[in-house]
Amino acid sequence: MEWDWNFVREIMPALLQGLKITIIATILGAIVAAVIGLVFAILRMSAPKPIARTTSFIVEFIRGTPLLVQLYFIFYVLPDIGIRLPALTAGVIGLGLHYATYTAEVYRAGIENVSRGQWEAAKATNLTERQSWIHVILPQAIPPMIPALANYLIAMFKETPLLSAITVLELMNQAKSVANSSYRYIEPMTMVGVFFLVMSLISVVFLRWLEERYARVDER
Repeated sequence: MEWDWNFVREIMPALLQGLKITIIATILGAIVAAVIGLVFAILRMSAPKPIARTTSFIVEFIRGTPLLVQLYFIFYVLPDIGIRLPALTAGVIGLGLHYATYTAEVYRAGIENVSRGQWEAAKATNLTERQSWIHVILPQAIPPMIPALANYLIAMFKETPLLSAITVLELMNQAKSVANSSYRYIEPMTMVGVFFLVMSLISVVFLRWLEERYARVDER
């Protein structure tokens, strides 16, 4: 089957719409992962033992099961107990929860790198534990973590084709729909590869910039 540029131009709007959904799912999933990952990290490090152990169990359980299984559970099993979520919402929650277990480790490592003296200084100035976290510890811990967190953002972007399993019309699902209706697979699947390659290269350049920037900050 020969390459048909006219067909590529014809299917491009559908593929771009799928790319938009892919980017939206990635960004929203990254926000969920960043917030919940921070909550996981803080609970595991400073909560009472029963809560810390329960959190650790949840983190290990989520990390130890495939993302695809988690997506199926959220989208197909939760409705049996009355929790129905739109496909994109289910996908964002699935991606966010899954990657929150990894970002939690990044947060933990960054927080542990803050010297103990900072805690003691915060206590000496009569800051509460909450104020110490917000005003002293996290502002010092988070900036060096940003490159590692961005790395998980790239990984999450590459995982978005799994959302097609729960009917999210992201890039891969749009390409499959076009291919199945036209019986032409080479153009849509090749364009999917091109889109992912271009976005990944842009992300890698951005990640390198972040690493260089925060490496300079650490050297000061």
